[in-house]
Amino acid sequence: MTPFCDRLGIRYPIVQAPMAGVAHGELAAAVGTAGGLGMLGVRGDADPAWLAEQTAIARPGGPFGVGLLLWSLHEGPLFDAVLAAAPALVSLSFGDPAPYVPAVHGCGALVASQVQTVEAARIAVDAGVDVLVAQGTEAGGHTGSVATLPLLQQVLPLGEQAGIPVLAAGGIATGRALAGVLSMGAQAGWIGTRFAATREAAFTAGAKARIVGAGASDTVLTHVFDRLQEADWPAQFPGRALRNRLTDEWHGREDALDARLPQVRQQFRDAVARDDRDLAHVYAGQASGLIDDLPAAGEVVRTLAAAAQAQLRRAAELRLPWDPPE
Repeated sequence: MTPFCDRLGIRYPIVQAPMAGVAHGELAAAVGTAGGLGMLGVRGDADPAWLAEQTAIARPGGPFGVGLLLWSLHEGPLFDAVLAAAPALVSLSFGDPAPYVPAVHGCGALVASQVQTVEAARIAVDAGVDVLVAQGTEAGGHTGSVATLPLLQQVLPLGEQAGIPVLAAGGIATGRALAGVLSMGAQAGWIGTRFAATREAAFTAGAKARIVGAGASDTVLTHVFDRLQEADWPAQFPGRALRNRLTDEWHGREDALDARLPQVRQQFRDAVARDDRDLAHVYAGQASGLIDDLPAAGEVVRTLAAAAQAQLRRAAELRLPWDPPE
């Protein structure tokens, strides 16, 4: 248990990342029931009725969170629906959370913000967030360019100075990794790709199969899929996805892609419709190389927790070189 766990009322320092299109109510409920914090990933164009439906599914699992994308968020029915759902945690990421923090606090939720640089962490602290999530470039989906360990070493002192917990995201798929970030001072692991490859995740069968078959070097940070989906992600946040035929052809050649965008976009949409992941996107992190199964999400929580505990106990038994002999 960490102070973050105590405050949220969860058993394990494990947060299932709010992956839009993947993290729906069933996944959040399964993670919460097993003792972690499940989260819903919500796009800016989501239907408030859909959100209400998914929060109703998530709620029996215990405390849950909602993740929002600041660049596409506007005050209105969707944001009002998030507040009405009374989540335990709201993640406001990929932008300045300041305009929304008071309203979230007003509904009784904590505010987390995923940050990719120490400068973004300072902005989030100044905005009044309650939790910093240091998201390294290993993470799946949209992220920055700094690796998890260097970023965590920069953000942890800032969190300590501000008196707020820091969580670690990016590349965590085993209990060893979870133990590692906890030993550094993080109060939980924020885990995406490992939960994307579970039975309850809302990914398609084809997408899950691609994660299971991928290696650690089979991802690419790219804007190709943003162009094809007409998503106005800020330029500093490319998306880490599994390489496929479209990224091999167009990554780094986006100007040439723009010239053929209508044809390639239709090709992409047809591939999504038939779940052809040789052309359609699979946002996933470098931890894909550690995943070779599709377990239940609750099993993932319990396995991560047990392995992390065992690793921390082994670390506690190490004799430092300057310890006097017994």
